[in-house]
Amino acid sequence: MIFDRLKRFAIVLEGTEQDGPAAFSPGQAVSGRVVLELAAAARLGALRLRAMGAARVHWTESRSAGSSTAYTQSYSDQVEFLSHRDTLMAPPDNGEATVLQAGKHEFPFTFQLPETLATSFEGKHGSVRYWVKAKLHRPWSTVKKAKKEFTVIEPIDINTPALLAPQAGAKEKLARAWYCNRGQVSVTAKIDRKGYTPGEVIPIFAEIDNCTSRAVVPKAAIIQTQTFIARGTKKQKKSVVTSITGDPIPAGKREVWHGRALKIPPVGPSILQCRIIQVEYSLKVCVDIPGTSKLLLELPLVIGTIPLHPFGSRTSSVSSQYSVNLDWLSTIPEQLEAPPEYSAVVSSPEAEQSLAPPCRSELGDILEGPFFAYIQEFRFRPPPLYSEVDPNPASDGIRPRCMTC
Repeated sequence: MIFDRLKRFAIVLEGTEQDGPAAFSPGQAVSGRVVLELAAAARLGALRLRAMGAARVHWTESRSAGSSTAYTQSYSDQVEFLSHRDTLMAPPDNGEATVLQAGKHEFPFTFQLPETLATSFEGKHGSVRYWVKAKLHRPWSTVKKAKKEFTVIEPIDINTPALLAPQAGAKEKLARAWYCNRGQVSVTAKIDRKGYTPGEVIPIFAEIDNCTSRAVVPKAAIIQTQTFIARGTKKQKKSVVTSITGDPIPAGKREVWHGRALKIPPVGPSILQCRIIQVEYSLKVCVDIPGTSKLLLELPLVIGTIPLHPFGSRTSSVSSQYSVNLDWLSTIPEQLEAPPEYSAVVSSPEAEQSLAPPCRSELGDILEGPFFAYIQEFRFRPPPLYSEVDPNPASDGIRPRCMTC
């Protein structure tokens, strides 16, 4: 049989290792080859290829229709993003099989990804997956199959005015216990922008007022919300990505966070454009109040894939990048909190990259603009030092002029 002679049947994508993961962007061309290695000559039929990509959701809910009757409701939906078919080896026109000699045979293929694709995702009630599957046919025998999955990452550039806009909010709560008023707790928080990438640090500026008679504990966390949609019904799953806890605030005291650092761990980017699966992030600042529910303040976040550029977006003008409303910065206290150790926030390779000056290829045409020329002049030619001594003193031989003459 052919399977006794078939030593290897696999799919290899270009630019990746044989068994390693492959990642692509929407609109990119995917190239690879189907590798067929035979130990002896064999008669084969057609070799067909199919590339697929789809988002699928599924979950069940149990419902009771009385004291003893119960039933299970199922919800499922699917959105297809990619469907490509190709025949790499067709049988002869006379219907006979093709004879391949012993050895290694390769069948190359190429297909184009659509311009709009959702990022690959694996969740509790759904997934977004992409794969390439090859089928080898032989007369009077079962079909041999090979499958290779690949990852698609939708680019999200945080260098846009919407994602560079500051986020701020305020909330208050009246603490009650046994119908007694124990005072009020209020929280005000702000962050410098909405868009971040994994590995970045979010500086949190917050002010917590504890006007109750008991100590409260402030916390901050990044929350991931997975939303699955099917048949007009939503199913959500929330999880804590990372969190920090502040010191307890005594009764009648105030706590101020002067840029408390919260580092974003490696997480998947936001998924906002898929009809049945959405992945959203938020920064939640909460206060644990004894004897009552928590005080929660939520600020929206977008986790992108293209990090913040040193001089703003490459495609937008300087004026548009610096037209963001920065009035909220005027309320930040002058005495800032000491930042965390640099080694605890940035690894060695990232430190070398961040300390190195931007290369010319990254900055593009902005190197020729007047704005960058001004920055360079200020950077390499600092202003003179301030001094109380007059650099041009009056000479002793010159008689002072009478101001009344």
